[in-house]
This record gives sequence, structure tokens and C-alpha cells, in this order.
Amino acid sequence: MNLDLLTLLCETPGVSGREERIREVVRRELEPHADAIEVDPLGNLVARRAGRGGPRLMLAAHMDEIGFMVTHVEEGGFLRLHALGGHDAKTLTAQRVVVHGREDLLGVLGAKAVHLMSDEEKRRPPKLEDYYVDLGLPAERVRELVRPGDVVTRRRTVSRLGDLVTSKSLDNRAGLYVMIEAFRALRDHHCEVVAVATVQEEVGIRGARVAAARLRPRIGLAIDITLANDVPGAKAHEKITTLGGGAAVKVYDASAIVPEALVDHLVGLGEARGIPTQLEVMVRGGTDTRELALSGDGAVAGCVSIPTRYVHQVVESCHPDDLDACVALVAAFCETAHTLVD
Repeated sequence: MNLDLLTLLCETPGVSGREERIREVVRRELEPHADAIEVDPLGNLVARRAGRGGPRLMLAAHMDEIGFMVTHVEEGGFLRLHALGGHDAKTLTAQRVVVHGREDLLGVLGAKAVHLMSDEEKRRPPKLEDYYVDLGLPAERVRELVRPGDVVTRRRTVSRLGDLVTSKSLDNRAGLYVMIEAFRALRDHHCEVVAVATVQEEVGIRGARVAAARLRPRIGLAIDITLANDVPGAKAHEKITTLGGGAAVKVYDASAIVPEALVDHLVGLGEARGIPTQLEVMVRGGTDTRELALSGDGAVAGCVSIPTRYVHQVVESCHPDDLDACVALVAAFCETAHTLVD
């Protein structure tokens, strides 16, 4: 695992609709290995690599992270927020954030002190509207630096956690990492490989829809995280995937049913090349896979997923061995995907 690259990706801000900073990082990483690179009107970064006359294969890894948008600056200089993507509100209390106004400002998510809560308030799960951002500045200064529409990201760094790595935004900077490393590793491939860092996935899979409509791939492979619910209290059928169990091959989620031939192809690649894999059936949630499958006249589309604990919380965790397995599996798929449609 290239920890420096993963750290750079996770710690660079880029919420849905404001992906400019992370897009420039991805551009720098992909450009030396691409025949052509461009940004489409919605903001997706598209890196192309010619093959040997095979069909077009589109890789998609979304680069937006969940975050917030400022809706209002209150009289005291406190900021009210709207969620960009889904948050587990109970994990937000007293967390540090960065407000991206006229300059980047450190803030903290404040809420009513527990000492002042009624018994009913203590029993009620917190909601996003219970929180505000405290910048520690006078209201006049806040209004000079922040306006409605500015975005807010969580302030967390990458750390090693025993055998794991933990950070904010592994969803989906882990997927970006896998796509970049696999694209770099490409050698002999029939397909034209088009790697797309997509935008606005967390607010409705918007970027992949535009990119797939423009590119009309014959084959699609999304790269995203999935739930590793291998924690205390989870029943066997609730675990979905296990950290350290290898690359997850998606079979089903709420947005896509992956063709059996593609699932078998990925699993067979793992067996043939010694890449550990596990199957993923997730009955809720969706990924860019949907838009890949529905693009143009339809495409053979699937997804390689990185097992991840604590998804959409303040910190997420994954296993470096699973990242390495996903890189190897995606690279192997790019070399052999032409056999699915030829």
C-alpha cells in the first residue's frame, strides 16, 4: 500500500459539487500515465489510455466526500448547515471541521450541552439541525470570511490503527486510490481504458450519469467502498464483507444487479492470479455501477469494492491488504475484460 498517496487523497478536501482540489490531485497522479486527459462540463476527470482495438472500458471512482454547506450565518457568528451526503449525526458532536470560505477556517461542531438537556432530549437521537459551527471569531469577522453556499469538510488525518488504516473520507478516496494505482499498473490491454474520477456521487450518482452518457462504454467497472460489518453484535448474514478478506466483488446492491458472467470473471481472475476475493451482496445503497450499466445501449457493468468499517462516520477503517487486492484485481480486469463482449 502506498500510504503517502492514500493520505494525500483522504486529506485533500472535496465535497459534492466542490471537487476542484481533489480533482487536481487526481490529475497530477493520472496524467503521466494517460494518453489524454480532460474535464467534462460537470467536473468529472477523464483519463484515457488506448488499447489494442478492444472495446471501451470505463472505470469509475467517485472523488466527492460527504460534508456540509453553510446555509446561514447567525447573529453570533455561528454557522448553520445543510448536509451534502448522508451523515450519522450521533458521531458529529464536538468534531473539528474546516470551513472553506474566503480562506480555510478551523471550526468545531457545537450542540446543546448535555447538562442542559431534558431527559427527553437525552433520549432523542441527535439530528443535523441540532448542530452549528463555532469558528471562535466575532460575528463581523465571520461574515467577512464566510457566506451561505461555502462548504465544510471534516478535519481528520490518516492514521494506522493496528493492522488497519483509518481516516475520514475513505469513502471514496480508497476507491480513487485503487483506480489510480491500477491505471498506473496497466501494461498489455486490448480495451481502451478510460478512468473517470466522478463527481457528486454522494448526492445522487450524478457525475457517473453524465460521464457514462458521453463515453458510452461497452464495459464498466465502478470502484467504491462497501460495508464491513464484521463487528460485535453483527449476525453472520449482516456482515456483508470482512476486513482482510480480500477484494469484494459486488453481486447486488439497491442500484444494480451485476451480470453473473462478470461476477464469475472477477472471481475467476482472483483464483487464477492468487488475489483474495469475497462476494458482496448489499441490500441498501448504490454506486456508480448503476449509471455504467444503463449508459448508451447498456453496458456489462460491475463493481470492485473495498471492505470498510464505520462508513459515513467521522472516521472509517480499511485493511491495506484489501486495498492491494483491489488494485491487483482491477488491473487484471482491465487486461482481460475484452473477453466479456468479444
